[in-house]
Amino acid sequence: MRGKRPGVHKEDRKLMKIGVHVSSYIWPGGPQRLAQDLTRIAQAAEQSGFDKLSLMDHLWQITHNGPPEHEMLEVYTTLGYLAARTARIQLLALVTAAIYREPGLLAKAVTTLDVLSEGRAWLGIGAGSSEQEARGLGLPFPPAGQRFERLEEALQICLQMWSADDGHTSASTVRWRAEAAALTERYAKEQRLFRTDSASEPRLSA
Repeated sequence: MRGKRPGVHKEDRKLMKIGVHVSSYIWPGGPQRLAQDLTRIAQAAEQSGFDKLSLMDHLWQITHNGPPEHEMLEVYTTLGYLAARTARIQLLALVTAAIYREPGLLAKAVTTLDVLSEGRAWLGIGAGSSEQEARGLGLPFPPAGQRFERLEEALQICLQMWSADDGHTSASTVRWRAEAAALTERYAKEQRLFRTDSASEPRLSA
């Protein structure tokens, strides 16, 4: 038959899933209508069949999107807000800067989002790249090598906290040391991770 590939059955084919990424909060309604506009965008994305909705984890607007004084919401607070206003679309930060939050607290935040969204949270995580906003708000911004070490450590600790193993593990660098205890609200049915090792090399793992 024309157009049919031998040995490929219809049920074996997988459809590409598309998401919506919000990288700016400058909309005609201004700050006064930001919550309503964001809700409208999230609900429209869900109703249109998009699979994921992602937001940036930045504290100031980044240079190629606009000046730093443009509106920028804290990502996990905003994702929690959107979880209450949507029902199906999956939610993530694209991507979390590992240096902005201690790994245990990050794992707890993502777990909380996953529980309250009824299983729709992903962890998107990277090493962090915006020195200007980190310095401006008094957050640490170590050299690149140390940032990638912290990324690896954050992944290890999050995965341990979401694992079925109720034991304890420790991971240490010069600045960070954490004892990763198992959580009662398990995010371990499947680890949904989106990791970036660099701006040009995103990797998905599950």
